Amino acid sequence: MSDKMSLKQKIELLDDKIEWFYSDEFDLAKAEEKYKESTELAKEIEKDLSELKNKIEVLAEDFSK
Repeated sequence: MSDKMSLKQKIELLDDKIEWFYSDEFDLAKAEEKYKESTELAKEIEKDLSELKNKIEVLAEDFSK
């Protein structure tokens, strides 16, 4: 789904999904589905951040030599 999105786009999408819970559009029947979508997206973001952190650590190690 969001594999082709940038990290920034994923974070913005997650923000939009979270805002839905506080909006007038909130519907209890849809809340479970929206929650699952949000948690999956959050996991993707966490994975992307972890990969980015690893890349930065490798670069920092290369520069410290």
